[in-house]
Amino acid sequence: MVVTDLDGTLLNSDAIAEKPVLETLFSLGEMGIVRTIATGRSLYSINKVLSDDFPIDYIIFSSGAGVIRWKDKQILNSRLLYQHEVQSVVDDLITHGIDFMVHEPIPHNHCFLYHSTNNENSDFDRRIETYRAFCRPYISGIDFPNGATQIIAVLPNDTELFTRLSSKFPTLKVIRTTSPSDGISIWMEIFPLDVSKAYGINWLSNEEVKCNINEVVSIGNDFNDLDMLDLTEFSYVVSNAPNELKNLYKVVPSNNEYGFAFAVKDALTNLR
Repeated sequence: MVVTDLDGTLLNSDAIAEKPVLETLFSLGEMGIVRTIATGRSLYSINKVLSDDFPIDYIIFSSGAGVIRWKDKQILNSRLLYQHEVQSVVDDLITHGIDFMVHEPIPHNHCFLYHSTNNENSDFDRRIETYRAFCRPYISGIDFPNGATQIIAVLPNDTELFTRLSSKFPTLKVIRTTSPSDGISIWMEIFPLDVSKAYGINWLSNEEVKCNINEVVSIGNDFNDLDMLDLTEFSYVVSNAPNELKNLYKVVPSNNEYGFAFAVKDALTNLR
């Protein structure tokens, strides 16, 4: 099985899968190799960039909170935070003056409640505008009504702040993601403890695809790919990844230079 991140890895900087990438995906299909995308996007957001007949078999979406079989759009697995977990995180983030969003359970997790401190946070404000039809403000002091797929706190590019905040949630999974909007801000994504792209890969391998982890190839570009890259024996990052990742994994050309295709070719050579 080949697993790839989507934005900044499989897609170019214009969010398009170019011909060499598509040819590689078709070739994998012809060889009977399972093709999987692992992305932080929700299903709603995925449908903005991938066609119904895109040459992929499975998508691990929302950073591992859900898994869908692409050909028939059947959701095979989904996870969520319980109401009491959501309330605890929400109360903590408000206390610390953090802008955040609480996303509804799958498949409606493009809808969310948000809390704004009204401090300058252009990345947060931009996302609110993008999803204006699907979001509404959270009224502080009122108990959160139900569980959630995830909570996203939008932080400045301050790793110390991220580390300090994430340490407050030891019973939950906290994932660092570089904002796909401005490429600078840190998104602190909070999930159930075992949720990650690696969790999605393990679930697919055991429950659906029936393959061994040592037969899985992964390609990524950001910090939210770390669990996935650490899990697989054949792990690659594109050259547009942060230096911290390029120091840890095999580097292939950037997403604008068909790095995905290079990674697949190299992995297949080593697997034979």
